Amino acid sequence: MILTLTPNPALDVTYAVDHLDVGASHRVRSVVERAGGKGVNVASVLRQTGHAAGVYGPVGGAVGDQLCGDLRTRGVAEAMTHVNSPTRRTVTVIAENAGSATVLNEPGSLSVDEWRRVLTDLESALTRSAEVLVASGSLPAGVPEAAYADVVRLAHEHGVPTIIDTGGPALLTALDA
Repeated sequence: MILTLTPNPALDVTYAVDHLDVGASHRVRSVVERAGGKGVNVASVLRQTGHAAGVYGPVGGAVGDQLCGDLRTRGVAEAMTHVNSPTRRTVTVIAENAGSATVLNEPGSLSVDEWRRVLTDLESALTRSAEVLVASGSLPAGVPEAAYADVVRLAHEHGVPTIIDTGGPALLTALDA
């Protein structure tokens, strides 16, 4: 099984409008809400192409419950760690007249203790059936920049090859590991 870790998952909310004018009121034609975040998206594509994948990461509050419900509905195996910090949302507005999308990404946050719980749950999965670990996306506020390095070391302890998809200092520390 391929495991994915999303440290900063989100519920992706997409609004379709006829046109978008900054500062104006708009009627939304349709709304789509789906579980998101880079690792969640990787697992979704793997599932769609017939591969077994498990999704790990923190979720909290009603938005986190909705995210997990969407994953289950789509048949994506999830073992998310339930935390007190609320799951973030991303809002995308697609305007028919502009032919483009405007994306608003809420920040995520997580305590160091909550992050440790995520790593404990991930380690349990790594000992069972992991063939590969894909860890991707941004780190929420409160999680140390070395978080991906810790993930790489943990996976290596269990002999699991790891793919990291992130940027900046978090990527540099992961490369060192």
